[in-house]
Amino acid sequence: MNTEVLLSRAIQHEFLTPEEGVYLYHHAATPDLMFVGNELRKQKKQATEGIVTWQIDRNVNTTNVCVANCKFCNFFVPPGTKHAHKAYITDDETYKIKIEETFALGGDQLLLQGGHHPELGIEYYETTFRKLKQWYPSLRLHALGPPEIVHISTLSKLSYTETLQRLMDAGMDSMPGAGAEILNDRVRHIISNGKCSGKEWLDVMRAAHQLGLVTSATMMFGHIETIEERFEHLAWIREVQAEKPENSVGFSAFIPWPYQDDGTLLNKVRGIKNSVSPDEYIRMIALSRIMLPNINNIQASWLTVGPKLAQVCLYAGANDLGSIMIEENVVSAAGAPYRLSAKEIQAVIQAAGFKPRLRDQMYRFREIPEALRSQIAHTEI
Repeated sequence: MNTEVLLSRAIQHEFLTPEEGVYLYHHAATPDLMFVGNELRKQKKQATEGIVTWQIDRNVNTTNVCVANCKFCNFFVPPGTKHAHKAYITDDETYKIKIEETFALGGDQLLLQGGHHPELGIEYYETTFRKLKQWYPSLRLHALGPPEIVHISTLSKLSYTETLQRLMDAGMDSMPGAGAEILNDRVRHIISNGKCSGKEWLDVMRAAHQLGLVTSATMMFGHIETIEERFEHLAWIREVQAEKPENSVGFSAFIPWPYQDDGTLLNKVRGIKNSVSPDEYIRMIALSRIMLPNINNIQASWLTVGPKLAQVCLYAGANDLGSIMIEENVVSAAGAPYRLSAKEIQAVIQAAGFKPRLRDQMYRFREIPEALRSQIAHTEI
């Protein structure tokens, strides 16, 4: 293999094989990967105007009760344990308070996720979604994730398509790429044995795209996976995107982030720490853009790597900084320390030399909400 040839093919939007991606990971210089990632970013419509997008939403958890037993998660409470007094299912009044706070802060969406509760089937989620949409018709529900869909489908004895259609009918607007971690089952058996298989995750996404449901895809890396398994993951994501119906968006974005290790069982029991250096994260952003030419948006995870490193990633293929996350519990519980306000995320984008634009989940531009205009108007580079 030849690095220059592979990068030349990548700029032409060719699908590189996982083996070719691994070769670039080991042999291509970081500036060369950044150059190609940035050139591919610039081929997207928004990039021609120098735009980097961001979002306002809130991650609200339906429940913290979970049987998946992921070794990297400090958030969940197993049912029937000595910690059961910490278990909850979010009640109606809490939803109302959180949604009204979100609207007041300019948000338009709940990222609604939770644990694999052994007693919550399809009817619970249908009822919850319908109530939220009845109370707040303009609210967007970016809800659940493939592992939750598999769990609900199993409990309710429904196919993935039936489960997704019923949830969409109840008010589900889009679905995050949660629970992908690394899609190879060797890894999943070790870090998330109670969660769906890699194939099941991919099959849920296939079903979602057939129904026209917009989704995203993720990768949590830097723990026990091999480099080969990272690129296998990217190729599988790309394959599902290539299969989507022509009139379907499919995966609107890809979001890679490094494993957060603080206090996790994976760290305490197996000694696995976050192994991702700043240089490696930049390289993986560039390689994500290179390996996924059929996905429009690559998001840099400022929540886990910090705003300064995220700025560099905007020159390596990323074009989006995701949400300011009014609330986020799961990744933060494992040590992600960073927080940004609307004013701060705008300033971060401007300081990197780009034009910030607020967006919705479908990557449509939003006007700055009235509640934020005065503070954002005074944002300086």
